[in-house]
Amino acid sequence: MLVFDEYLGHADDVVTADARRIVVGDDERRRSRVRTETTAGEDVGIVVGRVLRDGDVVAAGDSRAVVDLRPVEAVGFDAAALAPARALEAGHAVGNRHWDLATRGDEALVRGADDPERTATALEQILPPAVETRVVSVPPSTFDEGDSQPAGHGHAHPGDHGSAPTDEEGSP
Repeated sequence: MLVFDEYLGHADDVVTADARRIVVGDDERRRSRVRTETTAGEDVGIVVGRVLRDGDVVAAGDSRAVVDLRPVEAVGFDAAALAPARALEAGHAVGNRHWDLATRGDEALVRGADDPERTATALEQILPPAVETRVVSVPPSTFDEGDSQPAGHGHAHPGDHGSAPTDEEGSP
């Protein structure tokens, strides 16, 4: 089995002419070690110590592979159609449910814990009637907070067994 153990960068910045293609899902991309196969059916492993993103290039010696992420379904809606106060209410409701939220231009994308149809139904209770929701497929990295950070909400709630993040002076 070929083991890709070196991260080279993104396909936009690295030569990938003879690279293999590896498709991984959202759970697999977060693991420190993944055993999978190339699109050609070759048994491979990936051990690069980072959350994989769409278009990452990994290497095993002189061999290269490009990572393609299996898309996830999210619910999209036109966030620009919301009045500022209504947008805050919607963001608060999504955050309280610990759903993933991202924006793409004026489009808000929400990935709930349930299937997208149930998430859309819940959002329709929050959003004004004129704002339509739609199910869209996006790379799971759409919801990542940083280049190599897994998605999460990054703060503590009262009663959590941790502490809230602080600013540079140590204030919450």
